[in-house]
Amino acid sequence: MTSAQTAEATFQITVQPSGRAFEAQAGEPILTAAIRSGVGLPYGCKDGACGSCKCKKLSGSVVHGEHQHKALSVEEEEAGYVLTCCAKPLTDVVLESRQVTDESAYPIRKLPVRVSALTRASHDVMQVRLQLPANDSFRYHAGQYIEFILRDGARRAYSMATAPHMQESAPGVELHIRHMPGGKFTTHVFGDMKEKEILRVEGPFGSFFLREDSDKPMVFLASGTGFAPIKALIEHMQHKDIVRPATLYWGGRRPQDLYMDGWVRERLAAMPQLRYVPVVSDALPEDGWTGRTGFVHQAVMEDIADLSGHQVYACGAPIVVDSARRDFVQQAGLPEYEFYADAFTSEADKLAG
Repeated sequence: MTSAQTAEATFQITVQPSGRAFEAQAGEPILTAAIRSGVGLPYGCKDGACGSCKCKKLSGSVVHGEHQHKALSVEEEEAGYVLTCCAKPLTDVVLESRQVTDESAYPIRKLPVRVSALTRASHDVMQVRLQLPANDSFRYHAGQYIEFILRDGARRAYSMATAPHMQESAPGVELHIRHMPGGKFTTHVFGDMKEKEILRVEGPFGSFFLREDSDKPMVFLASGTGFAPIKALIEHMQHKDIVRPATLYWGGRRPQDLYMDGWVRERLAAMPQLRYVPVVSDALPEDGWTGRTGFVHQAVMEDIADLSGHQVYACGAPIVVDSARRDFVQQAGLPEYEFYADAFTSEADKLAG
């Protein structure tokens, strides 16, 4: 086959055990083709940094673009695993992914938004409320995220902290943005951003949303602003009257990092199926903290030694999500396909080796 013929080739990608299939162009990442075709493969950062899109390749050949070793190691690649966000097919490919779904196929759109409110949730967390265009029906699943498109074409991704039904009474979406020292966008948010500012966003993205076809008890694991999409899941549960048991483990370095602790406790009164375990890792004496201490994912394992019958929804810093995935699967018996994650990868994370 000549190089021109290769460039024009299309390959069939099949996902087992669902049997869903779609076509990918030569040179096109498998995930890009899946999103375009409305096939919901799992993914997070789309930049080869988080590993959320990792799948087992059952047959076929791919070539990987740049990615981080922690997202896909040499050993994993040799064992047949691929990162669909940067794997480009060289032949027809068969993948194994139990998380494939039709439900994530809401159309991805670009649209202008207006900053309608800025509220300090803590010293380094800003709640940003975005107003959507009038009469716009922006559809998404609770837990998904949008990307800001900056003037230079750079992008910044943030999970939506409000469930879709909330737009009926208060059109728009809420984001929880942590100030990253030196971060171009977050410095703007905490410095120069004003109400009524117009921004461009694209979305919805992500495969982090509630699987409603299960009756398994759930663990919600959040670190820092990883609480944002978990908040949306809790709102969705309450709205849909989902009564499956769920326990929220929310971790922060100090108590003030649990910046919506009061909101969670208000939900407990209305949702008997919800439990809440706040965990603080680096409390100071002046904090007066008397609750759980240590790493948040280890608190889960202290309470639930056997996770084989659970689903886990984890969101936050990559080190927290990666540690939870590893330990829950290897030590607590959680089926790997029941771990749903959205790791928050900053620009610094993406540039790291």
